[in-house]
Amino acid sequence: MDNQRKKEVAQTFAAMFARSIGEALTNATGELWPLEILNCANPPTPKGMPVHYRLSVEGAFSGECFVEFSEPQVMNLLSKMLREPVTEFTDAYSETFAKVIASAAEGLVSSPSGEYGQLRFRVERVSGLAFGGMYVVPLATSEENADIQVLLYFGGELLDTLSLFQDSTSERKADKPVVAPHNLKLVMDVELNVSLRFGQRQLPLREVLDLSSGSVIELDRMADEPVDLYLDGKLIARGEAVVIDGNYGLRVTEIPQPVASYLTN
Repeated sequence: MDNQRKKEVAQTFAAMFARSIGEALTNATGELWPLEILNCANPPTPKGMPVHYRLSVEGAFSGECFVEFSEPQVMNLLSKMLREPVTEFTDAYSETFAKVIASAAEGLVSSPSGEYGQLRFRVERVSGLAFGGMYVVPLATSEENADIQVLLYFGGELLDTLSLFQDSTSERKADKPVVAPHNLKLVMDVELNVSLRFGQRQLPLREVLDLSSGSVIELDRMADEPVDLYLDGKLIARGEAVVIDGNYGLRVTEIPQPVASYLTN
């Protein structure tokens, strides 16, 4: 694989991982950490001893990459997560931070685009690594009071299988037939899964770990606001929640655009 192809494949994955790890850190600390790819020939050298985690991937593609933080940055993040000073990076703290990276990895699977399909991840801290020959993508944030740098090192197997996966995905999209409106009658009896969303909420990791029977989570939606109806991750209607014979239901009050347009585009 030539260097240009390596760059394309690695940066596509890195961009999604940057958003996911940023969201995981935001949820864990309650502060914004908008990470993005740092486009520069020579990224700044992180201050302090590096901390490495191996991210092993299995599923639609496979291989491994390594995530590098600096120890002072990790300790600062842990202090914000736990709301207490962290003065020594112990094994217990290392496992706590590994859970944040694992959460970010799982975010790749549950992303709205669903681009990467079903994947399985394993995260573990490693040391004494030599990164010769690996392709590296630097991530950083310029958010005020949220300076952080992350390096992603890609193994050859991961780049190769990612490239094959992206090529096959592009071919499937190119070959995917478009459903013409006059052919919809052929699939009228096909059952589709729809879901009702009452709201959502971002929670710090510590609050998620503290959940127990009887816990109450406040959502980001007022009780009198309409709820959303989704088809395959796309908003198709809004309305009022009702109860029908003991079951929840929806009285539709708004349809943003004709539902058939989601099937014919």
